[in-house]
Formats: sequence, structure tokens, C-alpha cells
Amino acid sequence: MTMSLTWWTVPTQLGVSKVNCRGLACLLVFTMSVCGSARGMCPAACICASDIISCTNKNLSRVPGNLYKCMKRLDLSYNRIGFLEPEWVPALFEKLNTLIINHNSISSIITGSFSTTPNLKYLDLSSNSLKTLSSPVFQELRVLEVLLLYNNQITQIEPPAFGGLYKLQKLYLSYNLLSHFPLDLYTGKHKLTDLVLLDISFNHIQSMPVQRLSSVPAKHLSGIYLHGNPFYCDCMLYSMLIFWYQRHFSSVVDFKNEYTCLLQSDPKGYNKLPLLHDNFLNCSESTVNSSFQAFGFIHDAQVGDRLIVHCDSRISDAGTHFVWVSPDNRLLEPDRETDNFKVFRNGSLEITDAQLEDSGLYSCIAINKKRLLNETIEVRINVSNFTVNKSHAHEAFNTAFTTLAACVASIVLVLLYLYLTPCPCQCKAKGKKRKLNQSSAHSSILNSTLPQELPADEKKASTGKRVVFLEPVHEPKHSQNGKVKLFPNDNIIAESILKTTRTKSDSDSVNSMFSDTPFMPSA
Repeated sequence: MTMSLTWWTVPTQLGVSKVNCRGLACLLVFTMSVCGSARGMCPAACICASDIISCTNKNLSRVPGNLYKCMKRLDLSYNRIGFLEPEWVPALFEKLNTLIINHNSISSIITGSFSTTPNLKYLDLSSNSLKTLSSPVFQELRVLEVLLLYNNQITQIEPPAFGGLYKLQKLYLSYNLLSHFPLDLYTGKHKLTDLVLLDISFNHIQSMPVQRLSSVPAKHLSGIYLHGNPFYCDCMLYSMLIFWYQRHFSSVVDFKNEYTCLLQSDPKGYNKLPLLHDNFLNCSESTVNSSFQAFGFIHDAQVGDRLIVHCDSRISDAGTHFVWVSPDNRLLEPDRETDNFKVFRNGSLEITDAQLEDSGLYSCIAINKKRLLNETIEVRINVSNFTVNKSHAHEAFNTAFTTLAACVASIVLVLLYLYLTPCPCQCKAKGKKRKLNQSSAHSSILNSTLPQELPADEKKASTGKRVVFLEPVHEPKHSQNGKVKLFPNDNIIAESILKTTRTKSDSDSVNSMFSDTPFMPSA
């Protein structure tokens, strides 16, 4: 029996070449040995297409054990996987870069769960039952770029939760139960330096750390999505969002109508107010400007100061070229010093000796030719004279001090006049008379002794007068056998005669019944 070797000609661009069939068979066997054994390469519950395996909605509680070793995408959505542990993936899949496990029942992730899938770039854990993220459960995923955790029940995220994700660019945390903004993603030792998108919309966040966010570069800020949160109406938050809106951040421009706020008096949210429609909060201009100053878009300096202004552009990667335009339309470029201006290659503008004429609106233009992108940022610089301001402040202080001293002196004089006025002797005599009158006034009314008859002329003259008689002073003497001496000449005091200019009427007669003046009928 003879064995023949068959050669096939294969056309190529350079001509015709011969291929040995036995060599092709060896190559096929080698490929199969790398990707896995011929049996069980695609489980019955899954659909396999080249390097993609889909096992969706198959009521699976764990990953099948006989999968392609060379698969790049695995879809396990809509199953019954409850938790992730170090052995939940039975074998090492070094080529797997996309793993989808959404719409399961995952409630916990144990450290080391992704040790068999170290090269994942896309991980979808959305629509599960995760509640907290504390330990660094993703630390094996050194090259992960996109992480989806939306529509879970996450209430708290600890700072080291995303430790080790040095390449993470997009993080989706919307539709959870977070009540605080995860600032540790941008500051601290666990910050994610490559993070350009954070979707934290539709959570339970009521306030934002505006001041601390002012130190975050624009390329990170432009990707923060905050819409749908129950914010309290606050001028600082309004200023920050208006600032983002004016910089055309898509996170604010595209979802402008989704930004609402609640009044402090309406915590239950019966009336949601539009946060970015008009200035219904009536925020002062100083509050808005302070936000712009915090974000580095308004700079104040004194004459003679050295000032460095950064160009906080979203296009800050390598290959970006920066130029500045001064208020008088001069072009300021790197490595070209113009007067007291200097532009660095990272986009920063230096003013070595600030002068009053340097005040105005500056424009920074960032250009990236490779990405075909450009951005213009406007920065206002205010230069003032410290000496003039100081003299004005000194004059204002002198005026205020003089006014205050005059007020204090006036108050002291008034108090001296009220409480330290000397009393003359006449005041003392009047005081003695007043005391005597008070002791005998109760007997001056309805005296039982009738007065003597007055002459006709006196009667006529007294018809328009009222006389008040004082009770005689009681001075019992032994010579009178204990009787009271009436009308002692040395103790009777005529108080006063009350004169009136009114014409006599019946009311006068009625009033006179309480005095000792005799009643005189009209003639």
C-alpha cells in the first residue's frame, strides 16, 4: 500500500505557492489545543459565536466549566447568580476582556473573585442587589476601563473600594441609594486619575462639596453627571452648575431640565423647582463670582505681584498646544516672552510684574490637531493698587471711629443729665409741703363745719371758683382735755385756689357738691 502526498496550489499576490495539507491539519490541531478540547467547547445552555459566548436567561447559578479558553466576551445576564467568590469562574480566562453579569441576584463580592479574569476591560454588574462596596474587590482588574454598577442598592462606598483600578475611565453608579458624593474618587491616595466619566445621577444626594470640587481639573469635572438628585436649593450649587453650563459641559447642557432642587421647608419634595431655569433663587452676584474664583476663572492681584494662571482645559493630554490672547488682542505663545508675560508648554500663563493695565479678560485656546479638538477658556484678571485701597480703608476707619466716639459721648452726657442733676433748696421745701399735703388730704373733703356767711360781693365773686380746704392738723394738748384744736393759725396751709375760665353751668354745680363752697343759685 502506497501513500501519496497531495499538494495544493494557492494563488498569492506574488505568485503560486504550494501548501501541504498535513501542515494545515497540524495547525488546526494546535489551535484546538490552545482554545480547548474538542468536546464541550460550547455548553448546551449557551450560544457560541467565534470568541463570543452568550448564556443569557438560562437559570444558571454559576459559570459552566467547559468554555472556550480563548473567548473574549461572556454574557451571563438574566440568570440566578447570587454572589461572587474566588472560584465562581472555574478556570483562567486570560483573553476575556468583556464580562456581562447584569440582571442577576448578586448581593456580595468577595476579594479575589476576579483573579481568573485579570484582563477585563469592560465589566457590567448593573441591576443586581449590591448594597455596600468596602474592600478593594476589583483590585485584580488592573486594566479595567468601564465599570457598570447602576440600578443596584448601593448606599455606601468606602474610599478603597476601587483601589487598583488605575485605568478606569468610566464609572456608572446611577439609580442607587447614595446620599453623599464620592469625593475620594478625585482626591486622596485612592483617586482614579484616568476617570473622565462618573454617572451618579438619580441617587439621594442633597448637597455637594462645591469648594473641594473646585480643585478638580476640568477634564474630570466635565464628565460628572448629577441630574435627578434631590438637591436642596443652594446658591453655591447653582453657581457651580451655571459655571459648568457656561463651559458647555455635556453633563449639564444635555440634562438641563433634569436638574431640580427642593426648598428646606419642603424636604418631602412636593414641589420640585427647576435649578437652572432663570435665577429664581435670587443669588447675589458676589456668590456667583466667588464660585468662579474658586474654580480659577477670576484672579485678583496687586500691583507688582507675580501671578500664574492655569489653563484648565478638558483637552489636556499630550499633543495639545496652548496660546493666550491678552485683553489688547496680543497673541501670547509658549517660549516667546512678551513684556512681562510668559506662556508655559502646559498652558499656564505667568505675569511677572502685574500692573493696572494688565487687568481684563484673557482667552486661553487649547488645540489638539491629532484629535481635531479645540477649546477656548476665558479668564478674568483684576489688578488693583494696594496703597490706594489701604488709604481709602484708613479714611473709612477714621470716619467710623469718629462717629462712634461722638455717639458714646452723647450717651454719657444724657446719663449725667438724668441721674446726676443737683437739687436746689427749693426742691427740698416743696418736698416737705408735698409730704404734709399727703398726710392730711383725706379729711379735706366734706368738712362737717359750715363756713361763715360771706358778704354779697364775695359770694358773687366765688361762684366761679372752687376752694379746697385741708383737714386741720391733729395736735392733742393736755390743756384742752384731749380735744382737737380747730384751725390752729400756725398749721393751716391754704393749698391753692383752682380757677376756671369756664362759664357756670349745671355741671359746675354738680361738681361743687364735693367741696365746701356754698351752692349759689343763679340770680
